Amino acid sequence: MGKMLPEQLYRKIQQIIPNLEQLEPGEAVKLKSEGFMDLNVDILSRDGDTVVIAMSHYYKHPSGDMIPDPDMEIAIYPKIKMAEALSYQDSFGYRQVYPDFPEKNRYYPKAKQELNSFLNTWLRNLKMQGHQVEGEERGLSK
Repeated sequence: MGKMLPEQLYRKIQQIIPNLEQLEPGEAVKLKSEGFMDLNVDILSRDGDTVVIAMSHYYKHPSGDMIPDPDMEIAIYPKIKMAEALSYQDSFGYRQVYPDFPEKNRYYPKAKQELNSFLNTWLRNLKMQGHQVEGEERGLSK
């Protein structure tokens, strides 16, 4: 059997956001790929051994509003090189894995499995589509 899913998620996030370790809460990066929607990554918190990010695509609603869809919160654990989905939101609803995060005493096993699986597929697609941190392809950093 290969690597566990949390390790795969961590590795895939590192591949598309190589400067993640340098980012502080409140900072954001945009990943671009020609012909695809931009990917927005916001650093929500950095607490001890846990970094929480939000990843989203925005699309323009007919009303003119920019709607995040999908929008996921992801916990990253750099010391143990693992990551996991915390929540998923789209125009149809909201799901979360841990109702009391950062406490992890209670969680929804089905949501955990499904959201991590979705995140794994999404990250694979982003990599295949060639998403890169804005400015990185020219050797510049913001």
